[in-house]
Amino acid sequence: MWMSLLSRDIKFVGGVGEARARLLDREIGVRTIADLIYRFPYRYIDRSRILRIDEVDESMDSTYIQLRCRVVGFAYSGELRKRRFMVECSDATGSCELVWFHGIKWIERRLEVGREYLIFGRPSFFRNRLSIIHPDIEPIEQALSRKQQSGFQGIYASTERLSEAIGVKTMHTIVHNAWQLIAAEKDAIRDPLPEDMRRRNGLMSLYDALYNIHFPQSAERLREAQYRLKYDELLGVQLTIQARRSERKARNDGFLFPRVGEAFNTFYHTKLPFSLTAAQQRVIKEIRGDMLSGRQMNRLLQGDVGSGKTMVAFMSMLLAVDNGFQACIMAPTEILARQHYASMSRFAEGIGVRVAILTGASKTRERRTAIEGIASGDIDILIGTHALIEDKVQFANLGYVVIDEQHRFGVEQRAKLWTKNLQPPHILVMTATPIPRTLAMTLYGDLEVSVIDELPPGRKPIRTFHYYDSARLRMFGFLREEIAKGRQVYIVYPLIKESEKMDYKDLYDGFESISRDFPLPQYRTTVCHGKMKNEDKEAAMAQFKRGEADILVATSVIEVGVDVPNATVMVIESAERFGLSQLHQLRGRVGRGGEQSYCILMSGDKLSKESRARLDAMCATNDGFELSELDLKLRGAGDIHGTQQSGDAFELNIANLATDTQIMQLTRDEAIAILDKDPKLERSENALLAELRERHRKREKIDFSNIS
Repeated sequence: MWMSLLSRDIKFVGGVGEARARLLDREIGVRTIADLIYRFPYRYIDRSRILRIDEVDESMDSTYIQLRCRVVGFAYSGELRKRRFMVECSDATGSCELVWFHGIKWIERRLEVGREYLIFGRPSFFRNRLSIIHPDIEPIEQALSRKQQSGFQGIYASTERLSEAIGVKTMHTIVHNAWQLIAAEKDAIRDPLPEDMRRRNGLMSLYDALYNIHFPQSAERLREAQYRLKYDELLGVQLTIQARRSERKARNDGFLFPRVGEAFNTFYHTKLPFSLTAAQQRVIKEIRGDMLSGRQMNRLLQGDVGSGKTMVAFMSMLLAVDNGFQACIMAPTEILARQHYASMSRFAEGIGVRVAILTGASKTRERRTAIEGIASGDIDILIGTHALIEDKVQFANLGYVVIDEQHRFGVEQRAKLWTKNLQPPHILVMTATPIPRTLAMTLYGDLEVSVIDELPPGRKPIRTFHYYDSARLRMFGFLREEIAKGRQVYIVYPLIKESEKMDYKDLYDGFESISRDFPLPQYRTTVCHGKMKNEDKEAAMAQFKRGEADILVATSVIEVGVDVPNATVMVIESAERFGLSQLHQLRGRVGRGGEQSYCILMSGDKLSKESRARLDAMCATNDGFELSELDLKLRGAGDIHGTQQSGDAFELNIANLATDTQIMQLTRDEAIAILDKDPKLERSENALLAELRERHRKREKIDFSNIS
């Protein structure tokens, strides 16, 4: 597909040259004709439509328009750098002003009073007067005689420096000149998709798609071109993902766990504190199937906060123990590891399963017991934090690894655990952040995915309300009522990387305000944030868990935290600054007990349309998966866990994971079918598909699922 012409330096395209080539490379990374042709317009202007002046209004200030006007007169204003050139124009319906701040001598030589021109630019209004700054302008007779490549003109993303040097019209001309070179060279563009695949999926040729994405011959042809190019892009992504999946499945290197033995059966029949939901039972069966397959399990377990993932993890670890293997679970924080240890130690009583804990804060005796016991085989289940990956931690026979809140661990951290055995253990990664289906197919496409999509019976839905700052006193009154009932309250402030100082000021100002409105000794307030020492942070959380504080003022550091069943109110300050997934995760900190729980979203009075949509959605539903789909549409497919607020796992040029679900599914099925017949794409007919895959391998930013 990448022939010599497409690899040619952009400087050889008409209208570019050395200086512009350097600028295009520096500003937008365009070095070759291929780079240029695969840089698609982000929107289009209908150049076949010419407006009257009286048809233009202030709602058009972000669009481009065309006018047919006669120059009435010139005027100048200002001196030296502040000098500007103003041109009065009119048509039968009104008048407008054209303004230039740069290139004045060049433009004034090309304009004549009394002559008619076609004017193209972005309108603005000053004192209700229409003006256009630095428009494209050409004599009307020249414009009408010029054969248009297309009635639609593409608008390309640019930078401030690039747009000053190369305007909309010039960029369009450069792309047109590049296409003329392609059109003149036979087979410059080779189609990677076999003809039968194109016919089966109703796809136009790659040549026609690239032509119509830049020079659409109609709105329908533009839609067809976009569909074809999205298909190519997502097929390349899926070929990358599914190849990894096929490679893993081809390796029969997983431990076999055929027995459902004494530990599992004793716990299930005599110790299980509640009946499993149908979803929990289904997921345990899916994990059991993996353990019988002979292949290493790599499974992602999704489940809302409070859905019972920990119980599934524990029962599946018992399957490992029943088959003579050790298991471990790694949690991102000390306090969460301690919580797992407390619950699993209680579960393990009386069933002959030995449980230990190892964290960075473990005392000498606890540490020695864990390290020696896991090395000798005396310990069956080890629970811990990053301490589990230390070199001195050596397992006798590690067969099963569970990663809790897996997004908190890097790939290298996780990978250290699978090197604890010569043969890699089975892997279960868990997340409480619901992941939209399209995102799961890319971020975790080479993993099997299980979903716990129901909550335990009797759990009351959290009631969510949105209050503006003006209703703060009313909110405080509600908090006093809940505390009077013996309940506890979280108050969370945003923490965003770009403005840490301001955010911490907000938090401490909030802490001081809360302390004044909820004074000692009647109310006890503590604080927790990410800049505290770990031991201080853990102490604050533990104090709150023990009920020794009524209010915990915190940043989103509590997003992944401990269960405090007595906490019934979550107040989120500046809620408009959080994404939906993070708001939902924070809300899940309450509602862990049997009492009715509440989430209060506080915001300023001025909200963007998007912010209002997020807060309204939070009030309307507790369904994490529904919210995650909306979050994807509103914010893009970034790191949905909040560390990165936008972007994609792969650098997608035209496809959109939020809206192109159908194409994603089609390409996934196509990729699986192709790789089933030719796993390494070695057949001659798949050579161009292999090139397509390689292009997307290079554009993959991070491998979220590289855990084997």
